[in-house]
Amino acid sequence: MFAPLLYHPVFAPLAVAILGAIFGSFSAALVARWPEDRSVLAGRSQCDSCGVTLKPRHLVPVLSFIMLRGKCAMCGKPISRDTLWTELIAAAIGALALAMHPGFSGLAIAVFGWLLLPLAWLDWRHFWLPHPLTAALATGALVAAFAGLPPAPIDRAIGCVAGFAMLWLVAAAFKRLRGHDGLGGGDPLMFGAIGLWLGWQALPMVLLLASGLGLTAALILQARGHAISNATRFPLGTLLAIAAWPVALLYPLA
Repeated sequence: MFAPLLYHPVFAPLAVAILGAIFGSFSAALVARWPEDRSVLAGRSQCDSCGVTLKPRHLVPVLSFIMLRGKCAMCGKPISRDTLWTELIAAAIGALALAMHPGFSGLAIAVFGWLLLPLAWLDWRHFWLPHPLTAALATGALVAAFAGLPPAPIDRAIGCVAGFAMLWLVAAAFKRLRGHDGLGGGDPLMFGAIGLWLGWQALPMVLLLASGLGLTAALILQARGHAISNATRFPLGTLLAIAAWPVALLYPLA
């Protein structure tokens, strides 16, 4: 009974958008709490400013932020807009995936985007790609493979090994030539997990797009007067995430 609903041209995108907003709310809490060693699972949600426990009506994704005008209902302090943006992005991921690819393939593409989202945010904010989140990304790919969704298992396996090896070799060569790390240890693992989702054929496109995004960001920073040097850090995981999901969306797993 559930499967036909995933092909409905209106219900499916709307329902998965709502599901995405809920996941986005959880993802935003995870991104905010994990770097501070606060659990996202234990305890009820609290205002970051006053510490008062929030009521369920204050936690409705997107709608609560709008109704409260971006302020805590208890103390009136501004709520971080990161939460709103994460919820909206996750909702858009779900809506676009099901609008363009009805059915389980679209749902898989949505899940891929949702799993990339907290990794992208954490790398952007903290240059950190937690191994448990990368493992969750890889596990999602394995579930999709066992469900029979394309690409073929052999293409996924080659993509996983090739993605990891490609960036690991780049990191090793950079360290040997420069004497210090140029890539974080999480980047090869994340690219391997992306390869496990998309297959080896998609990896060159993902890497090309990520490199183009990085170059564009460097040029913008330079134009704004920021000095760019070998010591300048760029969140490669964020760039890979931003590049990988559109590849899955526009060149569906087939």
